Amino acid sequence: MRICSLLPSITEILFELGLGDDVVGVTHECDWPVQAKSRVKLTRNRIWEANLSSSEIDEQVRRQVGSLYELDAVALANLRPDLILTQSLCPVCAVDESEVRSVAATLPGSPAVVSFRPTCLNEILDSIEQIGRLTGAGAASHKLQTRFYSVIGQVQTALHELANRPRVAVLEWTNPPFACGHWTPELVSLAGGNEMLGRTGQPSRRVAWQDLWLADPEVLLIAPCGFTMDRAMQDIPVLEQQTGWKNLAATRSNRVFVTDGSAYFNRPGPRIMDSLQILASVIHPEMFEGLSLSHCVQRFSAF
Repeated sequence: MRICSLLPSITEILFELGLGDDVVGVTHECDWPVQAKSRVKLTRNRIWEANLSSSEIDEQVRRQVGSLYELDAVALANLRPDLILTQSLCPVCAVDESEVRSVAATLPGSPAVVSFRPTCLNEILDSIEQIGRLTGAGAASHKLQTRFYSVIGQVQTALHELANRPRVAVLEWTNPPFACGHWTPELVSLAGGNEMLGRTGQPSRRVAWQDLWLADPEVLLIAPCGFTMDRAMQDIPVLEQQTGWKNLAATRSNRVFVTDGSAYFNRPGPRIMDSLQILASVIHPEMFEGLSLSHCVQRFSAF
């Protein structure tokens, strides 16, 4: 089977299921596992340039009409795919589904196009199962699902006598601030926290700085969508400039953390398991000190 993946999380699932050799085309953002970088790139970003600030990126996204991504129809045709996997969840995350289907309809062999729209953990697991069925990798998909449940079970076992659930906020953008959404509030809850701004199953949403001050999280995790940890750290000065920043409970107790949102929280794929462990380690470090996650998250000290 010749498979084209138009979403990084789908690419990660395919490789995790042992289907890497069948993947012939990916997006320009498919960077994990490293083998995915060698596949033909089928998309490009329509708008932002290097070195734009978070506020400038946000402004361009809001001004953009239509999808942020362009599909290379010629490259796709040359790959002669049997199966094209895409998404309909977020126009910021991938090529618009309607564009994919329109191009696919012109290709010889009429390749199948399957779209995914996971908004919560159960739907992420469902998408893994469906990809397994579509590709003949049912046994591998079941094994991957079992690993998910195992990680969740381990965290829940460690927290079974939990008496305190700290106030938590996960920001998916910093300038302007966006509260987390979709599966992330579920992850916070599973990790023993109380997400103060995010809404389970709903898209991330813009909030006011005052909303963050009123929520007064005891743990604050910065996980900007599409940013590496190093790039996310560049936005810390924006937070420090805000009135009320130093009065946050998380700031005063040095419990502000930065992580790679692109690798973990923003992609509904296998590394969501790592996201849960990251949250558990920063919300309840006394219970999860054995987790070796220093490469995934960085503590920011305001003082």
